[in-house]
Amino acid sequence: MYAKLLASLVILGTALGFAPSASAQSEAAQREIQAATEAAFRAAQESGIVHLGDQATLKLPPNTIFVPRAQANRLMEAYGNGKDDTLLGLFMPPADSPDDWLVTANFEKSGYIKDDDAKNWDVKELLQSLRDGTEEQNSERRKRGIAELEVVGWVQPPQYDSAHQRLVWSVEGRDKGGPADADATVNYNTYALGRDGYISLDLLTSKSMVAAQKPALISLLDNLNYSDGKKYADFNSSTDKIAEYGLAALVAGVAAKKLGLLAIIGAFVLKFGKLAILALAAGGGAIFKIFRRKKAEEPKSPGAV
Repeated sequence: MYAKLLASLVILGTALGFAPSASAQSEAAQREIQAATEAAFRAAQESGIVHLGDQATLKLPPNTIFVPRAQANRLMEAYGNGKDDTLLGLFMPPADSPDDWLVTANFEKSGYIKDDDAKNWDVKELLQSLRDGTEEQNSERRKRGIAELEVVGWVQPPQYDSAHQRLVWSVEGRDKGGPADADATVNYNTYALGRDGYISLDLLTSKSMVAAQKPALISLLDNLNYSDGKKYADFNSSTDKIAEYGLAALVAGVAAKKLGLLAIIGAFVLKFGKLAILALAAGGGAIFKIFRRKKAEEPKSPGAV
């Protein structure tokens, strides 16, 4: 049952720059993977309103569950990913669903992000900046013996809804020099801007599946609402922090280059690397499907509906 999980652990660690060691494949690691996954599904919320930190709420759409922050982080760490302080949780279908997708939810306390640059950005420039940033990171990947990445093109060119302060965009990526007909990795990104920063909901998937899985992501975004006092419109210029970069930096690091904030580019490429967590390793959310099925088979406690 756990063979795919172990394989995925190795793939994940490699993608994020951690060479798989003997200890990473030990029985202790296997037990932690199992324990972390089971804990995640025990803690999963299956209906109602999800609280995304102190920032927002999200009404769970039908056919969706939510794994809270603590259990989600433990799960990611079990698979070799470092702890992510911005992670709010994970969304996925319930155990008995035929669907198979995964969405990560994060909150970045960047400060209020001015969105005026969305009026005149050049999507070709953004794409080239994204490619340049990825290429810069490839030098480090080469040093570590990790496969280099390349950005093929837009799956969804950046679109910003100024009325609701929401940004959607997506790129297609693959191993550098890989076959052109390979089922490329896709990270479909959505951002909802607030007073203190932004919440991102990111679908980890592949090119062949993005059209079928995108509606689940958009449904989550449509059900997200910032709390009173945390909304974009609640910004107070006399007291609130303003982000050091604009909206374009959330796409490809354009503002980051101008300001020397290379960490923005690095953060994007790291996120791009996270695709190996679930997107292609064992077929995306299929890694967790084993445990969704296991949970569905467990007898319900007395009085459960």
